[in-house]
Amino acid sequence: MSVSAAPVTHLARPHRPVVVAGTLGELCGPTSGFAELPLRLWWQPQRAFDLSQHTMLLWMYENVLREAIRIDELRNHLDGATLVRVWPELNLPRGVRAAWEARHPRLRLRTA
Repeated sequence: MSVSAAPVTHLARPHRPVVVAGTLGELCGPTSGFAELPLRLWWQPQRAFDLSQHTMLLWMYENVLREAIRIDELRNHLDGATLVRVWPELNLPRGVRAAWEARHPRLRLRTA
């Protein structure tokens, strides 16, 4: 009798699977200026983030990584090189961090 392991599903929060980009290179979101998140990703009245302010950039990335339900949300709002650079500083749920690091070991190396 062969027992196969079920694929691991990481959750951003209860009943919300983490969405992970296939490659970091496909993440081509803005890297400067102001970025405005759609209401679905950020439900506050002020949805523009000044990417020149490091804390605002981190805050935006944390929200997109936690709330995204479609790959295009990741592609449109995150930048791969920026994600690698700020990864150790992001405050993320364990499931989000585990899912991204499992798919992109380069991120895991950044936290060591």
